[in-house]
Amino acid sequence: MSEVHVSRRARLRDRCAASTAHDGPADAVLISRPANVRYLTGRAAPGSVLLLGPDGQDTLVSTPGQGPGNGAHPADDLKEVSLDVPGGPLGAPPVGGPGDADAQGGPRGDAAVVAASLAERGGARALAVEEHHLTVARHRALTAAAPSVHLADLGLVVEQQRVVKDEEEISALRVAAEITDQALGELLESILVGRTERHLALELERRLIDHGAEGAAFPTSVATGPNSGLPGHRPTDRRVEEGDFLSVRLGARYRGYRCQIGRTFVIGTAPDAWQIELYDVVFAAQRAARESLGPGTECREVDRAARQVLGAAGHGAALGEATGHGVGLEIGEDPRLSPAAVGKLDARVPVTVEPGVHLPGRGGVRIDDTLVVRPQADGGPELLTITTKELLAL
Repeated sequence: MSEVHVSRRARLRDRCAASTAHDGPADAVLISRPANVRYLTGRAAPGSVLLLGPDGQDTLVSTPGQGPGNGAHPADDLKEVSLDVPGGPLGAPPVGGPGDADAQGGPRGDAAVVAASLAERGGARALAVEEHHLTVARHRALTAAAPSVHLADLGLVVEQQRVVKDEEEISALRVAAEITDQALGELLESILVGRTERHLALELERRLIDHGAEGAAFPTSVATGPNSGLPGHRPTDRRVEEGDFLSVRLGARYRGYRCQIGRTFVIGTAPDAWQIELYDVVFAAQRAARESLGPGTECREVDRAARQVLGAAGHGAALGEATGHGVGLEIGEDPRLSPAAVGKLDARVPVTVEPGVHLPGRGGVRIDDTLVVRPQADGGPELLTITTKELLAL
């Protein structure tokens, strides 16, 4: 993947050169948001930052214990500097005193502060930074560390570059989805009655690891009975009972990439009539939104497709703020599939479609899938999460 990361960084430089930062041209770029650092370097060391220097040199500055000596393989032309190096990087004096805040007001060992200093020493006049990720205190520390460098706002340039995935990224998402489907499928074969939501959530996350995931893509949600269908429900000690709706939402993280699936089942021999009716409505809404996905489709139109079906059944207000969102190195990336969304979908954009309805005191239904937008000539939307959406009685 090293050539891929080199190409991504080159594209970022080109975009910055063409459009510059929000408040003026910049001849160096500092990337501090972890997902963006990983996207551009393939490295996920906590606290690391990436500096695209004015001399064309790309430098990864790592915090103590996370530098080149941690067993990772550096990318082709990516220079790596670790704050473990005695005397500081490139012979620079140590920042601050032992165990103290540094002289510039930032924490000792802050890779971003060191990177700003390196940019200044490299001749940078303006440094584009991710202001949406920096705290005020950290921004001040950067200014103090490089007083002759103007700090400009990079904005969401990297996040925008991340929206359309390459096939390597989609392959990682595909594996994450396979792992998620496996974990969920195994749970459905086990005895569920009498077990708590919390126990089932922990078991699902363990199964994700067992099948090769780096971890859960987000906190796993298991909701039973009156809790079912609640978005973002945190598992409790409520036990699964006969006749319950059981809604599950989970996802695996593989090579940093995250997917999402949500399914609803009935516990017992057969669902009640109201459960069948509610499930059919949510399923129809989810199908309408999935079928609307395509390059050139307005993001708000996907939301409208689901919302119209639910509204016709009297559940229009139940959908919440959005029908779905982008996924990748983070859950909840752009684009947003919501009524206020601006913009159109592109090919190779992975999104979730996740309508749900919750009836207070009774329970509800959620159906979530991760799909990749594809043109109809390529078969239309690619469904990554393939666990059955049939209303199963477990």
